[in-house]
Formats: sequence, structure tokens, C-alpha cells
Amino acid sequence: MIAILQWTTLAVCSLAAIARIPSALRGENRSIFGVFLLSTVAILLSIDVSYRTVDAWLGSQNYANLILRFVVYGTVLLAGYRIAKAFDAPRSIRLIVGPVGKAVLAVIGLATLVLFLLADTAGSATGLATLPARSPENATLIELYAAAGRLYPAFVATCILPATYLAIRQRLPRAILIGALLLTVAFAAMALGTFYPLLPRELGFLKAIINYTSVLCLALGLAFVWISSLMAKRAARLGLG
Repeated sequence: MIAILQWTTLAVCSLAAIARIPSALRGENRSIFGVFLLSTVAILLSIDVSYRTVDAWLGSQNYANLILRFVVYGTVLLAGYRIAKAFDAPRSIRLIVGPVGKAVLAVIGLATLVLFLLADTAGSATGLATLPARSPENATLIELYAAAGRLYPAFVATCILPATYLAIRQRLPRAILIGALLLTVAFAAMALGTFYPLLPRELGFLKAIINYTSVLCLALGLAFVWISSLMAKRAARLGLG
């Protein structure tokens, strides 16, 4: 099931990125193209076969995982900002790209880098889940590194959830309502990431399901909002004619 979800999400993100290329070349909403492109890269780096290939090129020290963390941060930052603008949420915009958001990103980014460098990460392991427990101290560093990686997406999700949730309750075009619902699910799933340590070991598979559901709903939600904007432009052109 997880493999199906992985490849489905990769297909949706890559197709959405390809569909946005003409608009991006015209200079229209390049940040949305960036979200789809970064999402595609993130999914590729979370699939075992592509992860191990990339990490082998980098020396099999799990630098691919570090790259993945920062790709996710960039994806969430761009997505949160663009979605906040689309739903006219100035408070969310200030929180995400204002002084607070910049400080949160800087602290979490630095913590991610320092914890990774302090830990012994030799030997490719997708998600670092199967790395051998070389020492209790190293296991703690890996856990803290993983926790840091979940904090920034959870922060942005908390900032944007009120805007997408309120949009669901408004009288808006159907495509935007569907998009808002999908985006609400996506960001709610991101926020849930902070509670992963509470999951029993036997339910660990839920982490992957929640993660990929989040990315899939994010991509589909943005696609529906984009489709709605295209329909609005087309209706305006017809009206002018």
C-alpha cells in the first residue's frame, strides 16, 4: 500500500510540475511550479531505490536525507506562502515569512544541520530508520534530528490551517472549496507529524501513510486552486468577448 501511495504521489507531483512549465516560462506564478518541482524531488528522495542511488553518489553517509530535509523546508515555505496569499490570509503570511517565521526556519535549519553532523550516519538507510543503534547517544541524536525535521512543516501547517479551514466554510467556486479541503487535510497531516514519537512501534507504518497523504493532498489541493483560477480567467475572456 505504501509503495502505491509513493508512486501515485510521485506521478501527481511530477505531472503537475510538467503542466506548470509553460506558465513558469511565461513568468506566471513560478513559486507554484517550484512547489510541484520540490515536491517531486522530495518524493524521489523518499523512495528507497532512488534514495540509495543518490546517497551512493554522495558517499553513502545519508547526505541524501539531509538534502531531503531542506527540500521539504523549501517546499513547505513556498506552499504556505502561496496558499496564504491565495486565501487572502495576511496574518498567516506574516507568521510564515515575517520575523517569527524567519527565526523559526533559521533555528530549525541550524539544528537540523548540527544534529546531522554530530550523529554517526554511515551506511545508506532511507529515512534513517534502519541504521544500526551504534550507541544510545547516537540513537538520541538521530531521534532529535528526525524531530527537528518535523517541526518546521508543523509550524507552517499551524500558521496556514485557519485560512484553509475558514475557506471551506465560505461560498466559493467548487474547485476552490475542494482545493481548500485537500489543503486542510494536507496541513493537518503535517501538524500530526509532531506526535509521531507517541505512536507504538507496531503502528510505525502510519508515519509513511500520513506523510505521503500530506504531500498528495497538497499537490492536488494546489492543482484544484490553479484549475479554478484558469476557469475564472477563461470566463473573464468570454465575458469580454
